[in-house]
Amino acid sequence: MKIGITGATGQLGKLVVEYLKEEVGKASLVALVRNPEKAIELGVETRTFDYNKPEALTEQLKGIDRLLLISSNEIGQRARQHKNVIGAAKNAGIKWLVYTSILHADSTTINLAGEHLETEKLLKDSGIDFTILRNGWYTENYTGSIDGALAGGAFIGSADTGKISSAARADYAEAAAIVLSDESYKGKVFELAGDNAYTLSDLAAEISKQKNKRIPYKNLPEAEYAKILESFNIPKGFAAAIASWDVSVSKGDLFDNSGQLSKLIGRPATSMAESVKSALKKDSDSQ
Repeated sequence: MKIGITGATGQLGKLVVEYLKEEVGKASLVALVRNPEKAIELGVETRTFDYNKPEALTEQLKGIDRLLLISSNEIGQRARQHKNVIGAAKNAGIKWLVYTSILHADSTTINLAGEHLETEKLLKDSGIDFTILRNGWYTENYTGSIDGALAGGAFIGSADTGKISSAARADYAEAAAIVLSDESYKGKVFELAGDNAYTLSDLAAEISKQKNKRIPYKNLPEAEYAKILESFNIPKGFAAAIASWDVSVSKGDLFDNSGQLSKLIGRPATSMAESVKSALKKDSDSQ
């Protein structure tokens, strides 16, 4: 049996590969990446794989039985790129395809959902056995802003009092590895999220507690938050997108209390407090 992992040198992909080494052994894994030289450290078979070159994808998928399609990071291009991969997977005889979608893709107001829903439909119509992992937010999406919050004296956003059921990226990676290792998960759609929801005010309070420094949460209008993000050299379009995602958070789009992630990995998902601690330690170690 061969398991292919697209985007295997990405932040999620690397972790999935490491968990799969434990589940099935490295001899069963194929890293599918745009730049093979970056995948040497993974220690598994590597093949060049570019979502934008459909003419080459079928050949590169031959001999692979199960495929993890990690969603592209090119917003606006995802549906087209994923269509290329799904078509090639069918032509190559892939028996089972697992896809990383977004939490509550069929009901969320987060503007990323459209491309994910289109991909889910393509997958369902492909005739290939599939599993959909609807991943919630990574807590790292927020802990990556801790340095800026400490420097500026406040954690800013537009999420108001919206509850966020995030989990650590490693939790989602472990879930993907577990699913790919067990055919009984075929045909299932998982809504994956953390166990204990929090607001950005709660996050700011946890940062304050661990740093022993008062860092309040400051809620901003969407347009103002986007402008501030632009001032941090974030491209205008992406800054607007980030701010809009926070507004969706305020509507409850990142809240989930189903516990499917912790049930799947057989342990509690990593708490927000643990992720804050890890982020602060990492920052301290790098200084």
